[in-house]
Amino acid sequence: MTSALQKNRPGAAFPFDNSYVGLPPHFFAAQAPTAVAEPWLIKLNEALAAELGLDVETLRRDGAAIFSGNLVPEGAEPLAMAYAGHQFGGFSPQLGDGRAILLGEVVDRSGKRYDIQLKGAGPTPFSRRGDGRAAIGPVLREYIISEAMFALGIPATRALAAVTTGEPVYREEVLPGAVFTRVAASHIRVGTFQYFAARGDTDGVRALADYVIDRHYPALKEAENPYLALFDAVCERQAALIARWLHVGFIHGVMNTDNMTVSGETIDFGPCAFMDAYDPATVFSSIDQHGRYAYANQPGIGQWNLARLGETLLSLIDAEPDSAVDKANVVIKSYGERFQAHWLAGMREKIGLAREEDSDLDLVQALLSLMQAQGADFTLTFRRLSDLAGDDAAEPEFAASFREPDACGAWLTQWRERLSRDPQTASERAIAMRGVNPAFIPRNHRVEQAIKAAVEDGDFSLFEALLSVLSKPYDDQPGFAAYREPPKPSERVLATFCGT
Repeated sequence: MTSALQKNRPGAAFPFDNSYVGLPPHFFAAQAPTAVAEPWLIKLNEALAAELGLDVETLRRDGAAIFSGNLVPEGAEPLAMAYAGHQFGGFSPQLGDGRAILLGEVVDRSGKRYDIQLKGAGPTPFSRRGDGRAAIGPVLREYIISEAMFALGIPATRALAAVTTGEPVYREEVLPGAVFTRVAASHIRVGTFQYFAARGDTDGVRALADYVIDRHYPALKEAENPYLALFDAVCERQAALIARWLHVGFIHGVMNTDNMTVSGETIDFGPCAFMDAYDPATVFSSIDQHGRYAYANQPGIGQWNLARLGETLLSLIDAEPDSAVDKANVVIKSYGERFQAHWLAGMREKIGLAREEDSDLDLVQALLSLMQAQGADFTLTFRRLSDLAGDDAAEPEFAASFREPDACGAWLTQWRERLSRDPQTASERAIAMRGVNPAFIPRNHRVEQAIKAAVEDGDFSLFEALLSVLSKPYDDQPGFAAYREPPKPSERVLATFCGT
C-alpha cells in the first residue's frame, strides 16, 4: 500500500518538455495529485506510449503508481488549468480543472507536442466542493470511446492508461474509484479564452492566442492578421470535426464551450453515445433535458460556440470595435457553408459517389429520410450498402435494414442510376465505401455491458474484447459478428450520464 505521494522517483521515464507552465501564473494553479490507497493498472496503451517516446518497460513496472498520481515522474510540473464556459447556454466565469491534473507535455517521435493529463487525481482549487475523483464507469467509457474515435479516424483525445484506486467514490451510490490518463494535442478550450475575456484581461487573451498559434497553427504567424486567421482556422477544424461526428452517428452530449478544444480534437466523453436507429432528434445525455445537443443540433451548436470564441478575440482582431465585429462575422457566417461542404463530401463517400453532381444532396437526404421513417440502424445500413455496391446479391440483406424491406426499392433505383455516371468499378466502389462505413462502433449496450462487468464483478474481459474489436472498425471480423448488431429491445440504452 502506498501511503504517501512519491515524487521524482528515478526510472519514471517521461521525456517532459513543458510549455504551458511558462504562461503567466494566473493561467493555472500548481497542483500535485492526491495519493490513493491501492492503485492497480487496468490497462496501459503500450502502442501509444511507444509513439510518445515513453519508456514502456518502466510504465509496465510503475504504471499503477504513476497513473494513479502516487508517483509523480521526474520532469512533471503538475497543474490544473483555469477556464470558464457556457454550460447549456449559461455562462460560468470560473470552471477550470476540478478533477484533472496536467502532468506535463511530451513531444512524440514525429515532433508533435502532447499533454499528459490525469483525470480523477484528486481535488484542485477549481473543484467547487467536489472530491476531484472519478468512478470506474466513466473512466472505462472514456477509454473505450476515445480509442474507438481514433480507430475511426476522427480527431480525438487518446487513452494512455486506466487504473483503479482501491478507494470508493460517492455519487448516487458507492462506486470503485479510478483514474484515467488522457493524451491531447492540448487541453485549451473555447472556455479558456472566455476565462480571460470575462475578466477584461486583454493581455491574457493575447498571451493565450499567441501560445495557441505557436503550438497549433504556427503558419499563421506570417498572416496579415494572425488573430483573425486563428479564428478562421479554428472554425475550419470544428466544421470538419463535427461533420465527421455526424458521419458515424456520434452524439457528444455536452457540447459546452469548455468542452470544445481549439486544436480541433473531440474531448470529454461523459454522456456521449452512438446512435442506433437513425433519428436526427436523438438525445442520450441525461442532463440534456431539452435536446440542446441532439444529433442534428450539433453543427449549429458548434457555430454558436465558435461565435463565443470570436467575441473573446475582437480586441485583437481590430482596435476599432465595429470593424472587428464585421471581420469576425464574415468568418462565423462562413462556418455553415464549410460544415455543409465537409458533411456532403463525407456523405457522398458513404453512398459511393466519386464525382459531384448537384442532385447528390437530394439523394443523400432521401436515404436519410427513408432510414428515419423505417427505423433503420445508422451504422448497419451504410455498411450493408457498401456490400451491395460490390455485389447485387447483397440486396436482400440491405433491404432487411428497413421495417418494410420493399420500401427501399425506389431509392435503390435512383442510387444505381446515379452510380452509372461515376467512373469507379463495383469492386473499387465497395472497397472505398467499406473504408468510410464502419462495421463496428461502440454500441451503447456493449459499452454498458463492459462497464457493468467491471464494476459489479471486477471482470475486465468484456472491456478488453470491446477494445480489440473497435481497434479495427472497418474490418469485417467474422468472429465478432455479434458486435455489429444493434441492441435487442431489452438491451437498449436510453440515457447516458456525465459521471462527475
